[in-house]
Amino acid sequence: MDWGTELWDQYDTIEKHTQSGLELVEKYVKFVKERTEIEQNYAKQLRNLSKKYNQKRSSKDEPECRLTSYQSFLDILNEMNDYAGQRELIAENLMMNICIDLTKYLQELKQERKTYLTEAKKAQQSLESTYKQLDTSKKRFEREWREAERAAQNAEKTDQDINATKADVEKAKLHANMKAHTAEDCKNDYASQLQKYNKEQSQFYFNDMPDIFNKLQDLDERRIRKLAQGYVLFSDTEKHVMPIIGKCLEGITKAGTNVNEKNDTMFVIEQNKSGFERPGDQEFEDYSQGINRASSDSSLGTPKGPMDLLGKNKSKNFWLFTRKSKPTVTEDFAHLPPEQRRKRLQQKLEEISKDLQKEVDQSEALEKMKDVYEKNPQMGDPASLASQISQTSQKMERLKVELNKYETWLAEAGARGDTLRYKPNVFNNNGAHDALSPDGAHSDESTPDPSQAIYAEFDDDFEDEELVAPIGECTAMYNFPGASEGTISMQEGEVLAVVEEDKGDGWTRVRRNNGDEGYIPTSYVSIRLNK
Repeated sequence: MDWGTELWDQYDTIEKHTQSGLELVEKYVKFVKERTEIEQNYAKQLRNLSKKYNQKRSSKDEPECRLTSYQSFLDILNEMNDYAGQRELIAENLMMNICIDLTKYLQELKQERKTYLTEAKKAQQSLESTYKQLDTSKKRFEREWREAERAAQNAEKTDQDINATKADVEKAKLHANMKAHTAEDCKNDYASQLQKYNKEQSQFYFNDMPDIFNKLQDLDERRIRKLAQGYVLFSDTEKHVMPIIGKCLEGITKAGTNVNEKNDTMFVIEQNKSGFERPGDQEFEDYSQGINRASSDSSLGTPKGPMDLLGKNKSKNFWLFTRKSKPTVTEDFAHLPPEQRRKRLQQKLEEISKDLQKEVDQSEALEKMKDVYEKNPQMGDPASLASQISQTSQKMERLKVELNKYETWLAEAGARGDTLRYKPNVFNNNGAHDALSPDGAHSDESTPDPSQAIYAEFDDDFEDEELVAPIGECTAMYNFPGASEGTISMQEGEVLAVVEEDKGDGWTRVRRNNGDEGYIPTSYVSIRLNK
């Protein structure tokens, strides 16, 4: 069943129905747009909420931020931020896949419908024009036929009149014949116009309009199908991000399960343990016997009483919960309790050690580059490295002095409690490392400057050095002889494993499959690092 057959006489109904269908599409597009605005506002509010409760950068180094409960809360805020991103993605996909797509399709349907309705109006106007011509010829035929009848009656009456002359009779008959001939012509024209109209009317009702109605039916079906797809996309758009949203929610759940109350309370102990011993008992002072105040047998550095412990005026009563004044920060951390001082000194030593190691590596790389330049002048001028080598040496000396200073303070801090065990490393003139035993005795006969020691935690067991895992690979673009010490030769097109990136000195450390390692000029290869 189709509209052209069943609804051949329902032009107004079809026009109204198709217009209503297009309006439904517009209404749905407007609905989805408002939904995207809701999603965008929701996502914006979630992001603002996460930002509001997230720690400021300046406070992220606070000790409390290392508690599992704090970390989990930050994880929840990050997950909520990711969740907001998914809501934004939903809004974006709804706008792109439904609103914009349906709006474009709707414009095409409107133009197509307008074309069909214009064709229908033209066909209607053509049929009406033919009908007007038919009606005009019909009326003319009717008029001429009546005039022909009157002319014939007048000729007959003139012929029977005895007073009429022969000329009058002939004139009347000639007029009657002429009118009859004109009436016959009008009759033939009327018959022709009638045949033409009937043919056009048949074409109009059985071909033209049914074809237009069927096209409008196809348009309406395509509109409905496209709208149905938009309904499905409304759901699928959200379903598509559900797995990621589920991961965000799982992350929030995991953040809750990661909270460890024991670790948090132990962290408070480690972070705030002073290392002081509890005050000893106060001795009885018998003023009647003139006995002087005896000193406490407390160990070295232990406060003699609660006022010493809290730094309060001795004339005031001792309260554990009295607010302490903020101490003056000193470079050697002497303002901290013994335990906390040792920890801070250890951290400072580790930082200086890392910085010193970087400068040592930089110095070794510059020396290698200088050696290569001396043996291969075409690659560069050795004198150009003098300023860098000098700056690196100065930094190393400054860091060694800093290291020695903090090691001295650490030794002093270690006297207050358990002796801290650590292993310093020293650098000789060749850049090699000499190990020191925990008691400070050297394992060889040489006695290097203590200021050259680099602090590190002492390990009782030593493991053999393992090969460094490659961080990428490179392809040689040019041949390189590798004649200098520490370098490795390569041929154009050869693929090597990258072991160590260029540290700014123009050299990259690589390894062959057979285990040979060495440095090559970074500009001679094309490097691809692992992600």
